Amino acid sequence: MAGSSEHHGLRALHRLGAIAGLALTLGACNSTTGEVVATIPDDYKMRHPIAIEEGRKSIVVFIGSGRGGLTSPQRDDVIGLARSWQREGTGAIIADVPAGTPNARAASDAYREIHAVLTSGGVPSRAITLRHTTPDDPRQLAVIRLTYPKMAAVAGPCGLWPDDLGPNINNPGYSSNQHYQNFGCATQRNLAAMIDNPADLEQPRSETAAYTPRRTALFEKYRKGESTAITYPEADKAKLSDTGK
Repeated sequence: MAGSSEHHGLRALHRLGAIAGLALTLGACNSTTGEVVATIPDDYKMRHPIAIEEGRKSIVVFIGSGRGGLTSPQRDDVIGLARSWQREGTGAIIADVPAGTPNARAASDAYREIHAVLTSGGVPSRAITLRHTTPDDPRQLAVIRLTYPKMAAVAGPCGLWPDDLGPNINNPGYSSNQHYQNFGCATQRNLAAMIDNPADLEQPRSETAAYTPRRTALFEKYRKGESTAITYPEADKAKLSDTGK
């Protein structure tokens, strides 16, 4: 009876050892698989995500040494900057004005006009900061650069090629048909550059008020049983030919 008990005990120990070994093997497989999926995502949207960060927007005003005012296109550029700052600016406008250059005096006169155009366009005077700069090359005429911070959508950097795309021993993803590292990066970066309002990626915009006069006119036609379609009486005047009628 004692020998039989010892025999059953040894069999039980062997079974427990086999179960423990199998559990360790399965655990190692799951750990390896989870680590690979977490470090190298196959979806390009996860590998090159679009992030929201504070970027900068700037324009350059070229100033000659003999003219201290703004040209008409330059004035339009400054007015456009004032409008965009009111819509998306998150900080002050920094005006980098050259000093110690051949066009320094002309640039100083141009800055006074730029300051006046910005303030007349709705930018408070306290939101404009003057900063004198000197170019690295003294032979080059410096420019006035107007810069302000804004929220921007970004993606990348692109152009990373850590692995060879061809069939070789250093590219394990070739046989499994996995996406290479740079796949989809340019698409994500171009999409981020085209986004006007980065908040659209996180939440929808609030509804604007309805155009009450037009809505009242349509409801009145609907109440009378008339067609609510819009008619254009002069639409036929733009046609070049009546062929096919």
